[in-house]
Amino acid sequence: MSAITPTKATDDLLVRAPGPEELHPTRARRRRRALELSLAIAVPVVLILLWQLAASQSWIDERIYPAPSTILADGWQRAADGELWPDVWATLKRVLAGYVIGTVSGYLLGLLMGSIALVRAALEPLLDALYVVPKLALLPIFLNMFGLGEGPQIALVAATVFFFVWISTMAAVISVPVGHRDAGQVFGASPWQMFRHVLLPASLPAVLVGARIAAGVAVLVIVASEQIAANDGLGHLIFDARALFQNDVMFVGIVCVAALGVLFSELVRLAGRFLTPWAPRDRGRGQS
Repeated sequence: MSAITPTKATDDLLVRAPGPEELHPTRARRRRRALELSLAIAVPVVLILLWQLAASQSWIDERIYPAPSTILADGWQRAADGELWPDVWATLKRVLAGYVIGTVSGYLLGLLMGSIALVRAALEPLLDALYVVPKLALLPIFLNMFGLGEGPQIALVAATVFFFVWISTMAAVISVPVGHRDAGQVFGASPWQMFRHVLLPASLPAVLVGARIAAGVAVLVIVASEQIAANDGLGHLIFDARALFQNDVMFVGIVCVAALGVLFSELVRLAGRFLTPWAPRDRGRGQS
């Protein structure tokens, strides 16, 4: 950090000495990124090692909480035998299909409601009422509508994602400063130009934040749904293994769900950085 010290000439004059970040900004950013990456890796590694130690020393019952080495060995074996991939693919395709449907519909309706006050006044009370309903409570309705199969699973994910994207889009469009809109009108922008050059760039960063949150929630919802109304998928694998007291298989499924959720969220985040290079980054230099 920089230091502020009085000069020898007079105690009233302060001189600010530049710190390492000012003298060597590139080196300071690299050190900061290295520290952040080290912490991100070290914390889960330490927790896993403590878990392994607790299991090996019989501090916990390994029949209920298998050691990480046992989970890794079982997961590797199931993947090598081809038993794991069908469940991973079943969950992934349901999440992707529902996510695309929910994101597109939520964005279009949020954009419409954020832009037109009368549409917002007509639809917002109804959508607010539906938003607070637990999405799993809608699964019986989707089963009645689509029957058994992929339809109810995809519809449930789409309904979940829709509300996150709709709320973030509508709020982002409403919060676009009036001065931006006035400037577009002064320059004679058409409705399409207003959307393309004003509303879209101003609202898209917040919309993508909502889409990223929705990506993680979509994985959670599909896991719960697969327990109730599916014969495959990671959710079915987890709860079926628990019913058969195969706790090592259950933890393999949980680890796969965690990895899938992190990967999906990170892909959405990277897509957001690509689509909105003007937006502040949610990670990286200059952040504490």
